[in-house]
Amino acid sequence: MRQKRTAFATLLGVAALALFADPALAQGYDSTTESLIRSLNTQLMYMAIPITVLVEGILIYTVWKYRKNDDPKPTKENRRLEISWTIATALVLLVVGYASYGVMANEYVSNASGEYQPSEQAVEVEVVGQKYLWNFNYQGENVSTTGTLVLPKGQNVFLHITSTDWLHAFHVPELGLKQDAIPGQTETIKTKITNTGTYQLYCAEYCGVGHSKMLGEVEVVSQQEYQQWLDQQQGNSTAS
Repeated sequence: MRQKRTAFATLLGVAALALFADPALAQGYDSTTESLIRSLNTQLMYMAIPITVLVEGILIYTVWKYRKNDDPKPTKENRRLEISWTIATALVLLVVGYASYGVMANEYVSNASGEYQPSEQAVEVEVVGQKYLWNFNYQGENVSTTGTLVLPKGQNVFLHITSTDWLHAFHVPELGLKQDAIPGQTETIKTKITNTGTYQLYCAEYCGVGHSKMLGEVEVVSQQEYQQWLDQQQGNSTAS
């Protein structure tokens, strides 16, 4: 009985550790969105490993111990054991649900309500998918580009994603961004990118023979470089 209690306590301890490990895990990622998603995945992995080891250990032990039993008997009822694993399962599900809700309800991961409140410092870009390219319209800046989405580091970004012809999907794996582009409908995602660099953009929804070539790039620069880029694009538009 003491061994069962020890295993039960260890399982709960690991679950609690996974739940509160988030601050340490949230460092070193390229965006707040990616940080939240990967931290949740790591927490769930920390919980899954000891549970897997415990269950497989019991299974292997049982198979080995009764491998030569030619006259197996029905398992006797053990209410304490049944109550213990029922409580353990319920607690694990509660921890998983709590951790998942904390991430999935975060504004940088999910915009289920469809509402957003951009500030003056936020960047808003309309992302338009069409066969077989991506167009980017910078709202309030009179700037439009194709193929390359330029964004500033360390600033809130709202991407309003839609499509002109077919179902596409805006997907930047390294930044943890993915959203369907639906004709006649606009979906908004929010993020804040924490590192400069160039990231690959894919269409993650099969959209026809040119689907594999529907690629783009997300170029993240400093806020000063971003402003210079905007000024240059606006100057080119005026000159043309």
